Amino acid sequence: MTSKKIKEIIAEMFKIKIEEVVPQKRLVEDFGADSLRKVECIMKIEEVFSIEISDDEAKRLVTIEDIINYVERKIGVVN
Repeated sequence: MTSKKIKEIIAEMFKIKIEEVVPQKRLVEDFGADSLRKVECIMKIEEVFSIEISDDEAKRLVTIEDIINYVERKIGVVN
C-alpha cells in the first residue's frame, strides 16, 4: 500500500505513467527533478503520510526505493 501510494504521488507530480515509477529510478537523473520539484515531492509525501522528513534525510532519498524504504520505516510498516 505504501509503495503504491508513493508511486502514485510521483507519477502525478512528474506527469508520467505509474509503470515508469520503478524502484531503481531516480528523481533527479531519471525524472528530471530540480531541487524545487524534489522538495515539492517530499512535502507531498510528508503530507500524505503525516511524517516529517528533515532536509538532511531528504538529500539521501535518491531513488524511488530509497523513498519507499524510508517512509515505511518512518511509519512503522513491517515487511
